[in-house]
Amino acid sequence: MARLGLRRFPPPMLLLLLALFLVAAAAAGKGKKRGGGGLRFRREGGTFKVLQVADMHYADGRSTACEDVLPEQVAGCSDLNTTAFLYRVIRAEDPDLVVFTGDNIYGADSTDAAKSMDAAIAPAIAMNLPWAAGIGNHDQEGTLSREGVMRHLVGMKNTLSRFNPEGVEIDGFGNYNLEVGGVEGTLLANKSVLNMYFLDSGDYSTVPSIPGYGWIKASQEAWFRKTSSSLQKNYTNEEPRQKEPAPALAYFHIPLPEFSSFTASNFTGVKQEGISSPSINSGFFTTMVEAGDVKAAFIGHDHLNDFCGKLTGIQLCYAGGFGYHAYGKAGWSRRARVVSVQLEKTETGEWQGVKSIKTWKRLDDQHLTSIDSEVLWNRGSNGRGSKDHDRS
Repeated sequence: MARLGLRRFPPPMLLLLLALFLVAAAAAGKGKKRGGGGLRFRREGGTFKVLQVADMHYADGRSTACEDVLPEQVAGCSDLNTTAFLYRVIRAEDPDLVVFTGDNIYGADSTDAAKSMDAAIAPAIAMNLPWAAGIGNHDQEGTLSREGVMRHLVGMKNTLSRFNPEGVEIDGFGNYNLEVGGVEGTLLANKSVLNMYFLDSGDYSTVPSIPGYGWIKASQEAWFRKTSSSLQKNYTNEEPRQKEPAPALAYFHIPLPEFSSFTASNFTGVKQEGISSPSINSGFFTTMVEAGDVKAAFIGHDHLNDFCGKLTGIQLCYAGGFGYHAYGKAGWSRRARVVSVQLEKTETGEWQGVKSIKTWKRLDDQHLTSIDSEVLWNRGSNGRGSKDHDRS
């Protein structure tokens, strides 16, 4: 089993490495405009890459100890290892967007929730990358309320996070969508060729007769249906008209009950703990199926699961635990999920709509190993997923 990266260094060396990361990040960020607003596909390769970071559980930095690491890795291991991993994976993947899917901080162990959130997100800001975040069930357990946590995220630098859609009565905080435009200078430059939905999956049930975790409510599903319908109509009806709706990705924290539908024979990755979904099914999976545009949904919450499985045309994917102050499994590397969306290209060299959606995971081991590469969706193949060991 590969050793978890960077903790083979003694604490002083780890701090030096972090300092070097910060210097390199500042240099890399100069002149970049990607953090300033509109998202779009890259001209050089027709790609858009998303880095998902799940369950950092950040608290008070160097004074916060790691959980579930090997005995020889305990000394000097802290939240700073989470920070170092985030810098490493950002530099390796160079994503167009970083998505934090909740439990970004562990509120109960945080002295100051706002400062903890600033420290958790800091690498994305230092690298001048646009980022978006949602909240989980532990973010609000400290000095900020659930609403306060989301308002803080919305106020941070380079954030594309939004509190809630304006003028809509909706449950939770942090329900919003992002549109990714086509390549600049092409016919689809002013259309959203990829849509992204972010939903607040709640924390804990507020209904006395229903135990367990929270769920996506009817008001959120109504907003999702309306937004999805509007985006699909715009894409297919407005010039230049498109034959099929643009694909979409969904991000939230707590797994839907449908994540329990898989066995080892029909998913890619590992399932090492139970599916901690709500004890009731509010129907959001069915709502996504009916809408027809969501090709994959990505979550966190259960740190020891990192699988993707396809159900009724939608890929349901865990990211795997990222943070070192989060529970994990000693010797099982912390990890992040990457999604790369590829545009189609005509014979004349014009970038078109989305052709495929691929994913893989990066491990925080000595080599920042990439594993479980697979195609989640291909246009024209009914979304049939397949293993894909060549990501070039």
